[in-house]
Amino acid sequence: MSGGVDSSVAALVLQEQGHEVTGVTLRLWGGASDKGCCSVADVEDARRVAGQLGIDHHVFNMADEFNRLVVDPYVAAHQAGSTPNPCIECNRHLKFDLLLESARRLGFERVASGHHAKVKVTDHGVELRRGHDLAKDQSYVLSMLGPDQLAMLLLPVGEMTKSEVRELARSRGLVTSAKAESQDTCFIESSGGRRRFLGDRISLHRGTLIDLGTNEEVGHVEELELVTVGQRRGLGVDDSGQRRVAVEIDVARRAVLVADPASSLIDAVALDPSSITWTAAPLSAGTPVVVQLRSHAAAIPAIWRGDHLALGAPSSPVAPGQTAAMYRADDPEVVLGSGVVIR
Repeated sequence: MSGGVDSSVAALVLQEQGHEVTGVTLRLWGGASDKGCCSVADVEDARRVAGQLGIDHHVFNMADEFNRLVVDPYVAAHQAGSTPNPCIECNRHLKFDLLLESARRLGFERVASGHHAKVKVTDHGVELRRGHDLAKDQSYVLSMLGPDQLAMLLLPVGEMTKSEVRELARSRGLVTSAKAESQDTCFIESSGGRRRFLGDRISLHRGTLIDLGTNEEVGHVEELELVTVGQRRGLGVDDSGQRRVAVEIDVARRAVLVADPASSLIDAVALDPSSITWTAAPLSAGTPVVVQLRSHAAAIPAIWRGDHLALGAPSSPVAPGQTAAMYRADDPEVVLGSGVVIR
């Protein structure tokens, strides 16, 4: 229970279905926070909802693990020129690894969350599918889950729209019914953003902008470590007036390679082999899929080649550290697996 309306309703639905429900909130970030699911107010909101439902509520302190498995790698990745997705890494290591193990050890049969996605039991096993409300679909951030994790997971709001979730919460008088949602990184404050968070932990360096085609210097950025592949903001325009696009962060040279939008398009992404996970059996090389390369990006056709995805349509560049989620080509609601982009 994050303290938001989705997990509140997930607990409500399970209780009304007759399950014996216990609420658990993870205390993850011990530093300053003004958004997300890590603030003191969010923990208190989760506790209040549990009180309204008459269920037990516990807080599991995983702050040390969160720092070690999510925050420290996030900082190190930016220092190395990558842009990770901390929500996916939190799901990978904390919510659906350490928490699941704790639940098993304590004797619970299932773990539920308020994610907008579906877990379906089929003749071939357990499937992860997109949520009913495609505008709120969160299957992308769960795409790293394996079959053992999916078999223990319940997603009660996956069949509902966001408006239906809020209406059910309102009708039952839950204190989170009108609470605004946050999709930002929970451990980064709004006031300072990444610049302050990273600047307090690593040195930020001035970088040179290098044109990919001519290899000529065309400008500078003040903080190389804050630039993301695919970024256009703050990189100026070329001689034809087109905004430059970052296509590579070369930390060793303290340089950002830039190109015009057309020249920046890519036709493949390579994945870190150690990061690749499958919701069922691994795919064979040559399998057609559709792939989603960012949290809210449209899926595009691709071919899985065993260590990389050959894209069926040109794409804007994808930052190393981001996740590529693969879905079935003949049923793009079904998640097949995912991996972290390395180039």
